[in-house]
Amino acid sequence: MPSTRTATGHFAFADWEERPAGPADALPRLAQATVANTFSGGIEAAGTVCAYTITYLTATTGSYTGMELLTGSVDGREGAFAVEERGTFHEDGTTRCSFEVVPGSGTGGLTGLRGTGSFLARHGEPSVPYTFEYDLD
Repeated sequence: MPSTRTATGHFAFADWEERPAGPADALPRLAQATVANTFSGGIEAAGTVCAYTITYLTATTGSYTGMELLTGSVDGREGAFAVEERGTFHEDGTTRCSFEVVPGSGTGGLTGLRGTGSFLARHGEPSVPYTFEYDLD
């Protein structure tokens, strides 16, 4: 039976493109964003593909859900996998997010990957620390 491992590191937003989904001047309002991130540390993945749906409750608060496809490695094992993300952003400029590996999405050396992770981002900081707890067959 596999044992749970913990990977840590940082990621940086490489690109962020957001567009309104519906009326842009109403609250709450919806938006969609595509994002590219670069991960380093336990997860090594450059130029991930990310798609978010965002609900703005105010100009600076709300929540989001999204999917991210990472291609690279986890603790040296190469492959790709997808994660489902759910987060909230707050008046103080922080974003809290938890994510979970989409079951069955691991390929190559990451086939059978299962796990969950989280991060706390602070507006204006270029690098975001993450923690990822996972099992790998």
